[in-house]
Amino acid sequence: MSEPISVEEFTKVESIFVRHRNVLAVRAQFTPIYTDHYLHLMEQKIRHASELDQMLKDTLAMLTLHAVARPWAETIAWTINLRAPRVNLFASASSLEESIVGRLFTEGVREPDRNFFYAQTISEKLPEPRLSTLEVDDRDPLHWVEQYYKQSEQRPARAFRLDDEVFVLIVAQPDFDEEWFASLDKDAVARLEQDEETKVLETRKFHFHCGCNLEKILPVLGSWREKPDELFEGADEITIQCPRCAASYLVTRDML
Repeated sequence: MSEPISVEEFTKVESIFVRHRNVLAVRAQFTPIYTDHYLHLMEQKIRHASELDQMLKDTLAMLTLHAVARPWAETIAWTINLRAPRVNLFASASSLEESIVGRLFTEGVREPDRNFFYAQTISEKLPEPRLSTLEVDDRDPLHWVEQYYKQSEQRPARAFRLDDEVFVLIVAQPDFDEEWFASLDKDAVARLEQDEETKVLETRKFHFHCGCNLEKILPVLGSWREKPDELFEGADEITIQCPRCAASYLVTRDML
């Protein structure tokens, strides 16, 4: 009888500098994060269509890699508003907590005239949040990230799906090898450490985690305190979803 496959508790994210090419390769195998994500969905009795589920998983992977490519002590949130299918994707990553969380909004979503990608970066080093908005032309989160880097980071990046739920983000540094960078494909990225001179700069451990609880959710309802009848609409209790992970919480009138 074969032993069960062991899944690590965290996703190990490596920052690899490719010498002579002057690029940063951020790489991770996302099975641990995906496993916790699915356990969360099962606990909340949430099921997504396969296409939307894959888009959310790809978004979680890309934001994790982007957060590691960025400086420490940042919290980054992405919201993607799509026309077809009409859906909002949300994901947030914290470098300090080494956590990633995300969810889908499929009900009550406003239909935009175009597909939009919104990014917000918060850091103690920034006087106010840095906001970016761009129009995206497809439904592939890897392409969104490449477009985002070109417009908002003002340096090119390439994103790759490899086998076994491995993703790699290649980010250009000053004086990078542009011809080599443009020629990269999935096979070349998979062989990167065999074909190029590389150095692992750091390793971080990310996990799927929201940290929400009822005490954090209730303040969101503060504006309804003076008009509970409008909120409860005759019911004694209602269910509120966490805007970050879609966890459900039962709220009664006396809780307000």
